Amino acid sequence: MQAAAALVDREAERLTELDSPIGDADHGSNLQRGFTAVAKALEAEPPVTPGAVLTTAARQLISTVGGASGPLYGTLLRRTGKALGDAPGVTAEELRAALRGGVDAVAQLGGSAVGDKTMLDALDPAVEALGTSFAAAAEAAEKGAVDTTPLQARKGRASYLGERSIGHQDPGATSSALLFAALAEVTA
Repeated sequence: MQAAAALVDREAERLTELDSPIGDADHGSNLQRGFTAVAKALEAEPPVTPGAVLTTAARQLISTVGGASGPLYGTLLRRTGKALGDAPGVTAEELRAALRGGVDAVAQLGGSAVGDKTMLDALDPAVEALGTSFAAAAEAAEKGAVDTTPLQARKGRASYLGERSIGHQDPGATSSALLFAALAEVTA
């Protein structure tokens, strides 16, 4: 989560730029605030299990990130953390299964699916690619984010723009790709 916080901090301006034409122009600053809070909470009271790390991060994101991103990322991490439980260590396959549950919970909460131009367009292929490697998951997430550019948004704030949402990369998919980039970075 520390690596994710550092990546979000570094990419906050770009995330906001992506959000400007199709959203509220606050995605980067909102996530930066949220992940800064996550990093501080984890430093102040380091959880002892991977599941606890994720549930702590989820609480921080829900309480500090505005708009839909806080609840969506909070749901992803909370559901994943709860699935991991109190195990002191996690295999790649256990993480993949837990993340699948988290991604499914995000889809249910947002009422969205892959192809709707949302964070799911990065999350879903990343979880599938985790069966290969963490690097493959990061690549799949990045490709999924880039591939939102020609799509018309069917969910979220960008959907209000209709056809004008076409030609813009989805900021939520892009920030989701950052999480998998951080995971690949720390597992390399």
